[in-house]
Amino acid sequence: MAGVGVSFWLDRPTFVTGATGLVGGWLVERLLRERANVTCLVRDWVPQSFVVGKGLLDRVNVVRGELQDFETIERALNEYEIATVLHLGAQALVPIANRNPLSTFDSNIRGTWTVLEACRRAPTVKQIVIASSDKAYGAHEKLPYTEETPLTPTFPYDVSKACGDLIATSYATTFGLPVAITRCGNFYGGGDLNWSRIVPGTIRSIVRGTSPVIRSDGQFVRDYFYVEDGAAAYMLLAEKLAGDNSLAGQAFNFSNEQRVTVLELAQQIIEVMESPLKPEVRNEAFSEIREQTLDASRAREQLGWRPLFSLEDGLRATIDWYRTHLGA
Repeated sequence: MAGVGVSFWLDRPTFVTGATGLVGGWLVERLLRERANVTCLVRDWVPQSFVVGKGLLDRVNVVRGELQDFETIERALNEYEIATVLHLGAQALVPIANRNPLSTFDSNIRGTWTVLEACRRAPTVKQIVIASSDKAYGAHEKLPYTEETPLTPTFPYDVSKACGDLIATSYATTFGLPVAITRCGNFYGGGDLNWSRIVPGTIRSIVRGTSPVIRSDGQFVRDYFYVEDGAAAYMLLAEKLAGDNSLAGQAFNFSNEQRVTVLELAQQIIEVMESPLKPEVRNEAFSEIREQTLDASRAREQLGWRPLFSLEDGLRATIDWYRTHLGA
């Protein structure tokens, strides 16, 4: 453990997958702020991504390759003497998973076991955090979901996340691998390039003067979790895992514990942006879970975790980010 007044992350060799994604970019920025020694696995060069736009990849070690490439992952962990692995890399969009399930299964399932097997064989790795999802639970009538809620997914994305979740538990139980699992709600925040998602899509529409589009009937219920809270939660779990081996194999929900429908969220964004526009409800979304909310009491009690941002604060920060970056 780090000494008094010294950050746990100072000079810590840390491996991040999914760095060009939404949460991954904010995570890399937070790690660099804590002066960690960061190595990122990067498959595609995405000029509009948060890490590229802020020049963060110029400040980290970059390993080019795919999650499924065992030799690349194993080489990276050993050559950079990685101590902490934060595995966020995944195909993260439900509509893409429904259109192209095979690539989703390949990255989210095979990618997870590849990372974990490489970690098992790397003697320097001491903590691993695997990013699962609230979608891994599937659909249940009893809400909110606790970590004891069975994983009974149906749709491709949800199944892929549950499989990765179970594989992580298996590695912890069978091999004693120091891995813990996060299950978070729907992330939102600046830097999200997936415009089909309700938050960036609604903001961009309003900035451009067009009606926001809601793919569903607007009544789907979700947890919305600000991206900086997600990055902080991953890092906190890794820190706690370093000091408590009993956390290995456990999953933790992270959530603001606030039920919000898609339509309510869109209307809240419209209100904050002081726009007269009305959302266009298309009712085209299928093969998605209708209601999901999380109970985060385990994270509060065992990790001492608290969210840093309310939904309103997170939305205001997100809107400010897009107004700047969309040239509004």
